[in-house]
Amino acid sequence: MTRQSSAPKTYFFYDLETSGLSPRDDRIMQFAGQRTDMSMKPIGEPVNVLVQLSDDILPSPEAIVVTGITPQQTLADGMKESEFCQFISEAVFTPGTIAVGYNNVRFDDEFIRHTLWRNFYDPYEWTWADGRGRWDLLDVIRMTRALRPEEIEWPVDETGKSVNKLELLAKINKLVHTRAHDALSDVEALIALSRLVKKSQPKLFDYLFMMRSKQEVAKLVNLDNPQPFVYISGRYDPAHEKTTVALPIAPGTKPGSVLVYDLRFDPSQFLSATPKQLASIIFADRDTRRQEGFVSLPVKELSYNRCPAVAPLGVLDETAQKRLELNMDMIRQHYATLVAAKPFAVAVQEAFAMREPYAPTADVEHKLYDGFMPDGDKVRAAAVRAADTDILADFAPEFSDQRLSELLLRYKARQFPTSLNESEFQAWEAYRSQKLKTQLPIYLASLQRLQQQGVNEYLLQELQLWAESIVPLD
Repeated sequence: MTRQSSAPKTYFFYDLETSGLSPRDDRIMQFAGQRTDMSMKPIGEPVNVLVQLSDDILPSPEAIVVTGITPQQTLADGMKESEFCQFISEAVFTPGTIAVGYNNVRFDDEFIRHTLWRNFYDPYEWTWADGRGRWDLLDVIRMTRALRPEEIEWPVDETGKSVNKLELLAKINKLVHTRAHDALSDVEALIALSRLVKKSQPKLFDYLFMMRSKQEVAKLVNLDNPQPFVYISGRYDPAHEKTTVALPIAPGTKPGSVLVYDLRFDPSQFLSATPKQLASIIFADRDTRRQEGFVSLPVKELSYNRCPAVAPLGVLDETAQKRLELNMDMIRQHYATLVAAKPFAVAVQEAFAMREPYAPTADVEHKLYDGFMPDGDKVRAAAVRAADTDILADFAPEFSDQRLSELLLRYKARQFPTSLNESEFQAWEAYRSQKLKTQLPIYLASLQRLQQQGVNEYLLQELQLWAESIVPLD
């Protein structure tokens, strides 16, 4: 049951800079944000903190070259990851806070979840409990560009293709953005861009704010009364501003999701295919997809809780239809074909269910989505968070979730290393040594490649020194 809160609603615009692209393996190095009221007027001072990189992490050299943040800088000026989790839980994602980012649902939010998980916090409550929420403005920008582009300048790349990079949008609209790929600068630009959209298209902005709710999305996109709807997704063609008219046809592969068909495409060519044949298309590898004559199945999975940009067909005026090359007569024909071919939806559902299961992972830090933290263990997790070095040294809670027992050693080693006894220290060093030696060849190859490209010598030297300082010697 969702807990209600009397706390006033506020936005907290935030952005991360990370050591790489994997939420499971990489780490947050910079966190920045600004709280605003619902009219996007700043409340208080901005937040801008570094987070210490632990000595079992080799960052992606490419990521460091982009951000300019070195591991040494995080050690000198940053807070421990456990301290960071306490900070964002108590001072940032407070009751009533709506966390807002740019592509945050697919990227930043995943890093926050895994960071909280490693540090014995509930990885989900920060986005829903006590009146909290989240919102991703990337698809808000995409829908504004597709449906109501007036009064905003829109960037294109050198080939004339639409692009929606934050730094380019800020530049072309003369918004504040002093340094791309700096978290605080990106936050400032995002707030300015949000104000611009709110000012130019207030109805669309307010509508998409309402559609953050998975319950509201489910009212529009459902299988009880399936109707065509406007759908914008990064998976769709940029030539059409990533916009189509879609139809829900079958349950998705996980709770709170639905499979939707892209009505730009005639379904007739797929209607006689068996589930196995459809699966061979859906899960085709990259080489197969590049072969001449390959035709993708125009079906994707929509998750209600990921802030999808969806709208009723009424938003498509004639100007938008022409700009997006949406032939509504053809859309209606494809819709009628699908409605008359009910076995096709069943075949698609069966095909999606044929996905090969992901190989089980032995690494506990990769097991976030293996299940929710049991209620009984939440009390024990809170005790871990409250413990200092002395308490942790003799602390052995009996977790019912064995993942937490495995996480405890790594938590102690990274956050409170002097709490380890001799056997724990040896176990940690064995894990750390194996991990780093496995990653080191790729890391050094990246450094060499960047050096040959004439990339910032200081950063590369710092990364070389970091590796020398943490990789155990034979």
